[in-house]
Amino acid sequence: MRALIMAGGEGSRLGRGEKPLTLICGRPMISFVVDAFRKAGCEPVVVISPKTTMTANWCRAHGIAIVRTEGCGYIEDMVSAARYLDEDQPLIVSVSDIPCIGPDIISTIMKTYSECGMDALSTWIPAGLVQSCRGGMPYRELVGGIESCPAGVNILRGDHIGSGQEEYALLLDEPRLALNVNTPADLARAVAIISAEPAR
Repeated sequence: MRALIMAGGEGSRLGRGEKPLTLICGRPMISFVVDAFRKAGCEPVVVISPKTTMTANWCRAHGIAIVRTEGCGYIEDMVSAARYLDEDQPLIVSVSDIPCIGPDIISTIMKTYSECGMDALSTWIPAGLVQSCRGGMPYRELVGGIESCPAGVNILRGDHIGSGQEEYALLLDEPRLALNVNTPADLARAVAIISAEPAR
């Protein structure tokens, strides 16, 4: 399955230049996300914009496929990238600032999608797990009776991109997926988690 890794935003809240290239344990943050999808058997494609030219250069230098978009917004760029790829199979779409995601989480998401029988799948985390800026995010939903926040990983049918798709909501009680890096405090937490893991 192709994995679109969305990396076109400015990342201004973190204040460290292009957010995907922010170093965690000596590695660009996006490298952890790319590696997790590769280890889960996906083909990563990084979606970049005019705001992330250095990220594009890093991807090219490391043999990672990219798709250039206009940087009009997350949804607009995702639709543009999927149409450019002319993908007629399901796509997994992920934000690039969840460096603690692991291939085990991705495999769980893909397995659930293959079994749910719906066109699309969205991934959610209990709101109580969120310590990053998403804790203050107004958009929440009840999933299985639990107040939840979107986790930033979804699966969509490429041949129906831009259209409404019946969606399965997957709630994962997974702290690693709850850490979305937007502030220096988030970055420090990500460094602590990754430093404590076996070599990735």
